[in-house]
Amino acid sequence: MDSDGSTFGTAAYGGAGWQGRTRSHREEIGDLWAASGIDSEYGRLRSVLLHRPGGELAAALDDPDSVQMLAPLDIGRAGEQHGAMAEAYRANGVAVEQVDPAGQPTPNQMFCADLFVMTPEGAILARPASTVRAGEERWVARRLADLGVPILRTLTGNAVFEGADLMWLDPETAMVGLGLRTNEDAAAQIAAVLDEVGIETLAVDLPYGTMHFMGMLRIVDRDLAVCWPQRTPFATVRALEERGHRIVWLPDESDAVLNRALNMVTLGPRKVLMLAGYESVQKVYEAAGIECVTVDGSELVKAAGAIGCLTGVIRRDPVG
Repeated sequence: MDSDGSTFGTAAYGGAGWQGRTRSHREEIGDLWAASGIDSEYGRLRSVLLHRPGGELAAALDDPDSVQMLAPLDIGRAGEQHGAMAEAYRANGVAVEQVDPAGQPTPNQMFCADLFVMTPEGAILARPASTVRAGEERWVARRLADLGVPILRTLTGNAVFEGADLMWLDPETAMVGLGLRTNEDAAAQIAAVLDEVGIETLAVDLPYGTMHFMGMLRIVDRDLAVCWPQRTPFATVRALEERGHRIVWLPDESDAVLNRALNMVTLGPRKVLMLAGYESVQKVYEAAGIECVTVDGSELVKAAGAIGCLTGVIRRDPVG
């Protein structure tokens, strides 16, 4: 500022010394923002967000249906199995972050995959469909912000969306499953966000009586997907085939076996972390050239979810 008090020409007002921002938002990720983002379901997994369950699981002891669970859980055993899953991630080179909500969490807080989804430029926060889970996304938003992960969108209006209903078919295409947990309002808001970063969004209806898109499709490599016969939508299969995917169909087993054996996370191309104890399905995976790392989740599945549901993916190596 000069002697007469004028601000004209000072750095703060664009004069000498002004330093304009020159990099794009995406170029600042990994530097100004934390390394984060995904553009596939199979790029090497680098970091995840988990919440180890505890006393909040007592809410399922008297009436599991009231908190959307299948049966009462042994709280100590569930926590131990969750801890073993986190250790399996670390043993495979994956950084593990914890949500750490303040106070007593709601019973389903541990299902982090439902609470956000990553894009190449940041997170889209979910808006869970049931009152039982309303607000869980707030704690995920806080933790992502603390980690330095950019948040691109919080869904608004009457949109409901859970992250397990969005799958990356390739780096240019995401598919959203419409059903119990995700509605058309949410799909439209997500499509608008992804369009801004050059990604096409396709929507597909899920079969009645199913929970999430994740429960019928997993992509384990650039050209290899695992699908559930007679559940995976026709349009999804066609979209995969058009993009050069070979499909491994789950074997003829009970719904309980297939639900749990497919509820896995891809650690990297043709390598997955899955529940132990589902040998018939594991053999099908291995015959297709998929390496299987297994952990016990026999107590956790009583909460109506497994490894895929429990894991919020923060970062994968880009493949596009």
